[in-house]
Amino acid sequence: MSENQKREAAAGALEEVRPGMRLGLGTGSTARHLVDLLGEKVARGFDVVCVPTSEATAAQARSLGIPLTDLDATPHLDLTIDGADEIGPGLALIKGGGGALLREKIVAAASDRMIVIADQSKLVEALGRFPLPIEVNIFGLGATRRAIEAILAEHGVETGAGLRTAPNGEPFRTDGGHYVLNALFGRISAPKALSTALLEIPGVVQHGLFLDLCDRAYIAGPDGVRVFDA
Repeated sequence: MSENQKREAAAGALEEVRPGMRLGLGTGSTARHLVDLLGEKVARGFDVVCVPTSEATAAQARSLGIPLTDLDATPHLDLTIDGADEIGPGLALIKGGGGALLREKIVAAASDRMIVIADQSKLVEALGRFPLPIEVNIFGLGATRRAIEAILAEHGVETGAGLRTAPNGEPFRTDGGHYVLNALFGRISAPKALSTALLEIPGVVQHGLFLDLCDRAYIAGPDGVRVFDA
């Protein structure tokens, strides 16, 4: 049922894509449905040019004949549609479960609007149930991790930040070649303060708190798709 709901949310958001748009394509299980549905429209002659947020999304889009560009050639986008790991009050998000948080945030920030698509399990009363991904430079990992854990302790996290691993047991690397640390909060009481503090650490490349970026969410459940505006 969840996959059907994800596809329904993707179909709802796709209705907002107009011919000639410059579109950011998200990453993850729900975004894959969007790319599939967009590929069907492109095959029928729909005119759109897209910036993918990951190598995986780029490969899927190319296989479907979706025209691609990048932010060097097309620095301003009309819309980005992406999934989310959590959707909290005011459409604050946690993203990055798929490891594409840096590119996802760059693409979203380059867009006039950001729409999130998800099933209703991603709705939360407060962010933090899903581990917060923190993308870090490989150089100086120990020092960066220590600084991150000091910030986490200030925000009530005593368990530290675990290094994400790939299926082969090696450290997971993002498309940009960075590592990801996962921090489990349970509840993030001050997301903006946490965001600022993390980004002040030199070795932190980016984190998965998406604040004041999402404009609308299409949320699918057993009774259909609901639309939420920020």
